[in-house]
Amino acid sequence: MLKKININPQRKILIIYFVLSIATLAVFWQVNHYGFVYFDDGVYVTHNNYLQSGISLEGIRWAFSTTYAEFWHPLTWLSLMLDYQLYGLNAGGYHLTNLILHIMSALLLFWLFHRMTGAIWKSAFVAALFALHPLRVESVAWVAERKDVLSAFFWMLTLCLYVYYTERPVIGRYLLVVFSFACGLMSKSMVVTLPVVMILLDYWPLKRFQSQKGNLILWQLREKIPLFVLSAAFSIITFYAQYTSKISPLNFKYPLGARLANAPVSFVTYLEKTFWPHDMALNYPFPVHIPVWQVLGASLLIVILSAAVIAMAKRLPHLVVGWLWYATTILPVIGIIPISDPMADRYIYIPSIGIVVMLTWGIPLLFLRENMRRNILFPAAMAVLVFLSILTWKQCGYWKDDATLFNHAFQVTKDNTLLMMMHNNLASSLDKEGKITEALDHYNEVIRLKPDFANAYNQRGSLYVRLGQHQLAINDYNEAIRLKPDYANAYNNRGSAYSRLGQYELATKDYNEAIRIKPDYTLVYKNRGLSYFKQGQNELGCRDAQKACEWGDCKLITDSRVKGYCR
Repeated sequence: MLKKININPQRKILIIYFVLSIATLAVFWQVNHYGFVYFDDGVYVTHNNYLQSGISLEGIRWAFSTTYAEFWHPLTWLSLMLDYQLYGLNAGGYHLTNLILHIMSALLLFWLFHRMTGAIWKSAFVAALFALHPLRVESVAWVAERKDVLSAFFWMLTLCLYVYYTERPVIGRYLLVVFSFACGLMSKSMVVTLPVVMILLDYWPLKRFQSQKGNLILWQLREKIPLFVLSAAFSIITFYAQYTSKISPLNFKYPLGARLANAPVSFVTYLEKTFWPHDMALNYPFPVHIPVWQVLGASLLIVILSAAVIAMAKRLPHLVVGWLWYATTILPVIGIIPISDPMADRYIYIPSIGIVVMLTWGIPLLFLRENMRRNILFPAAMAVLVFLSILTWKQCGYWKDDATLFNHAFQVTKDNTLLMMMHNNLASSLDKEGKITEALDHYNEVIRLKPDFANAYNQRGSLYVRLGQHQLAINDYNEAIRLKPDYANAYNNRGSAYSRLGQYELATKDYNEAIRIKPDYTLVYKNRGLSYFKQGQNELGCRDAQKACEWGDCKLITDSRVKGYCR
């Protein structure tokens, strides 16, 4: 039997804060040594000129007015601008900010449930499972998901302020709740479901329904209307941002029937991964064909579980609150509304808390004797947390670079359009590292998965040039141009391949076409100028060298080999 250790409650709380922080730091610390990933970090940071201006009036104006990256989340942009101000393009600083926000969310979550229930160890377990679960890795390790950890911090802060307000309902405290909620919405629109969670917490554990007399619905509406108005406004803004943005040609819409079929399957799959985290990937494909038995089976399971927890609502209110927390918060990103991926680990960041609450307050009820609970549940809880921490550490390792991240995704997902994008991104990353043969293999796979993707032929052609296989390169450029007749880059690249083969007439013809399509294409003037010099047409070469310089590239005209020809 475990000996009970008497520790002052305040000291217990401080110990929990300390251990929770250190454990989370230890498990996630390796991400601070990682760089940016090819997938979206360029859009958010490395190729974002507005962000790289740092905190300024112009930057603040842009953050609050832009729907860049298909969302309106000004506080996310401002937090990234601040990071750039502090760290420049040192990715470790951005990862550290994500990790700090994640730890703060976990600490606030502990405070929240301890304040509401008075249960120190149960609240600590909820916070620890939230902090250390492998499904948190995508949100913490991916710089582009700053919106996730930032909005989660404001989610927790808003609920803490709400509990503070319920203890003494005065306007000042309520305004703090509204302000924090607005900050959460300005970080990520997924926070729109927070007012519903407040109502759930009013039922349990705050038990405010029992203290109210009269019309409960009217009371709730009157108190929550400002919050619901904000939710509605931000939902409209999100839809507007999505439908007015330039969608990548690789994206495609799925019919409503397919999205409805996928929703219950994803709902149950999230539950499965919460209990048994496995095969976690950067992106999951939208299933082309979903077996009917899966849709019916998942739907039946949801109905049975929902009916069970509702039936036990009065006796075991934590079950219905936890279940509805999960169901409500996952609804906006379950794939029915066509503004989200069909499934992603980051979407379960907040919803999983509901399931943890169900387990934390439900499992002890299976043990009738207090000493059995203490002797069995505490060691079991520690074992679970250690096991999950090991899995989380391992999952973090997949984010160390693009090659590792995408290779892992290939291993745990099947052929699909998203997989093709990952192959394409990985090939580009390997190309930058000089791993031409490996990059070539991935471009081959891209073309196998999507034979009409012109960019892949163009990129593969460039690899063939570097391998000295110019005719294979020309064949790929021909295919890229056939698929995309206005592809200026492919014309330029094919011209360079012809030039290397000494076929200057064909090269010039391609360079001319590239310039016709894109008159400000500096590289083409430079390449055409080099081609002219090789043919002895120095006057034409000098003219192109000068033109390239006018467009910002003066390397050719200052080259020692041509200085004697150009004045």
